Amino acid sequence: MKEIFLSASVPTAGRGNFDETADPFLIQFAVRELVTVCLGRRRIVWGGHPSITPMVQAICADFGQEFDAPVLLYQSAYFEGQFPKENRFFETVIVPAVQGDLKASLSLLRRAMLSRPIVNAIFIGGMDGIYEEYELYHDLHRADAVALPLGAPGGASKDLAIRHADRDLDRVDFARLFYERLRIDPNEPRVLADASRI
Repeated sequence: MKEIFLSASVPTAGRGNFDETADPFLIQFAVRELVTVCLGRRRIVWGGHPSITPMVQAICADFGQEFDAPVLLYQSAYFEGQFPKENRFFETVIVPAVQGDLKASLSLLRRAMLSRPIVNAIFIGGMDGIYEEYELYHDLHRADAVALPLGAPGGASKDLAIRHADRDLDRVDFARLFYERLRIDPNEPRVLADASRI
């Protein structure tokens, strides 16, 4: 199954001015639409931000995929003991931490995630880490790899969308945007876990 990288978070006050443009409702809506479009059609890989993991788990549960969902969660051991309780629902890769160094630990996490055979990357909301993930995605993947930084939800992804100069990225009809730009046929069958064995 092809893999799509999701970089998303709801910006918090006090970490730059990303929260000033962020719309938490649109961030949640965009994440929900992405997972709904992709679940069972593309494997979603993400870094387990505590503002996003509960959303992804709730959507998977709506599809009857509380366990064994076709998604892959990455976490840094730096945050061991602080992981969201929803992590238990997902296959999780724990990336070793650099003792006492948050920045280096996050860089290791990002490189581990983005070294996978990702075919597309979606950026929603977020803070300064989104810039690093965006650049790393382009460094590690072919020139024609599709990266979609969404503008409408605000945050760091809005800044990237402005740089992209792609007016499509300001749309709020997220499901249609994902079907079109990720080249997913709405009739493509989903490969989901057998709910009877869950």
